[in-house]
Amino acid sequence: MDLDFIQELFTTFGTVSVRRLFGGAGIYAEGILIGAVFRDEIYLKADAETSARFDAEGCGTFEYATKAGTRAIASFRKLPERLYDDADELADWARQALGVARRKNAVSQRSAAKQKPARNAPATKSATKSRKKR
Repeated sequence: MDLDFIQELFTTFGTVSVRRLFGGAGIYAEGILIGAVFRDEIYLKADAETSARFDAEGCGTFEYATKAGTRAIASFRKLPERLYDDADELADWARQALGVARRKNAVSQRSAAKQKPARNAPATKSATKSRKKR
């Protein structure tokens, strides 16, 4: 799928950039991945809050073949065909995809912050013992 076509398709939504992503391309808004293009099909980010909308349109998840069988990625759902001709509604779906991506990024950042130890945290007993042995 032509990169200029993708950018033109999302014009009503706003500026998007398209970059290589695995075997396809990623669609980014504000530097955040909101969609992808694989095998000339556009997929948008989805979550539990937005999946019903895709289901109502009969739009499945992104799937790919592995040696063990087919694998589905529920966080990417196929763009409804009718949206290729409806810029205003496509913009609405793209805004929802951006919301999904922002929520996911916020959760990821909170999880990372919880796992990252404080810089000046006191050393644990095991860390102190290993320093004394040296």
